[in-house]
Amino acid sequence: MKLVHLVLLSCTLALPSAAEEAPTTSSINEEQQSEFVPEETTNAGFLTSAINNSLEKAFANTPAPDGKPQLGRTLTDYVGAPKIGGYFVGKYTYSDQPGKRGGDGFSQRYLRLHLDGTILNDFKYRVQLQMNNSTPHLKDIYMEWVRWDAFSVKVGQFKRAFTFENPYSPWNLGSGDYSQMVKKLAGMGDYCGESSVVGGRDQGIQIQGDLFPSKKDGHHFVHYQLQMMNGQGINSSDENGGKDFLGTLQVQPVKDLFIGVFGWKGSYTGNGQTVDRHRWAASVKYEHNDWSFRAEYAHSKGYRITDYDKATDTWSGTGKADGWYATVGVPCTPWLKIYGKYDAYRYQKTWDSMKTIYSIIPNIQIHKNLLLQVQYNYVHDRDLQRKDYNEVWTELFVRF
Repeated sequence: MKLVHLVLLSCTLALPSAAEEAPTTSSINEEQQSEFVPEETTNAGFLTSAINNSLEKAFANTPAPDGKPQLGRTLTDYVGAPKIGGYFVGKYTYSDQPGKRGGDGFSQRYLRLHLDGTILNDFKYRVQLQMNNSTPHLKDIYMEWVRWDAFSVKVGQFKRAFTFENPYSPWNLGSGDYSQMVKKLAGMGDYCGESSVVGGRDQGIQIQGDLFPSKKDGHHFVHYQLQMMNGQGINSSDENGGKDFLGTLQVQPVKDLFIGVFGWKGSYTGNGQTVDRHRWAASVKYEHNDWSFRAEYAHSKGYRITDYDKATDTWSGTGKADGWYATVGVPCTPWLKIYGKYDAYRYQKTWDSMKTIYSIIPNIQIHKNLLLQVQYNYVHDRDLQRKDYNEVWTELFVRF
């Protein structure tokens, strides 16, 4: 507690000015992607901003031939200045759960580097790399044709169109980790057995669009996304010859209030076995004037790879899972926003398999490129002999 009081006192003595406040989710969305899809990579930090400013000046001196771009293999200079960014997250974890020896202690959660840019105005690209401890891997790599708001096409490796929370950046998430439902049913250490490094992503093609703009404030009333993906996650080829089909239809009846439904029909192959992934979700979120609210429910039908017994050629368990959560974020000062979260998940869709987490998470924005999160979790896990335990997480986000 003394550490928390010291941090709060330090923030009080040096509050960031309005110009230094972190950009809101909506401003990032409008700059980079559809307003319905939160930006997955954050803006540049103090070092990468300087690099980006230099690149913009250099590219400004290379105008298009005849003042406008022309198609053709000889047109090599007309591109927008690429934008570089990066951040890392360090974490300390304490737990009084029996057998956990006090938790994981200190860890470097990850380091991310990303590059975004445009070619001929209508083509956006992104490359994002991540390192967990000593294991680097490619997270995102795609090209998207964005000529029209109502219809765009993306090809490559990117986020699955399943749940509102999946595409959120850790900077904007508000809590130290994604909800159990999102991790297990959107592909982050997936229920079926997919690796945690996938991070809710897959390889494939997507079409999306924003329809029916409001004459009053310009927001779009309808958003859609349709995807055809390999089903095996990132950096992996298709293992079973089938494809996963995902889609979402979302409405925004008033500005900043989003209501969506999601569907997913596919399969996953691991250890020589193939399991179905037939899922749906219903969601609502509201982001306005730094107030936040999200609530989602998801249901899954399909076994886990570990449910198969090769000796008897049988499957155990119910082959079903579901989960739900609700998150509220309350801005207290320009540097302090407090989140509360209720998070429930049932890995067999039975009450005996339910794990519930109640969280309180102060977010202390010391600087636009420096964020401190302190999270307390009260956990009730009906699958354990001692069902109740406590956790404290502290995470430091630095954007460079």
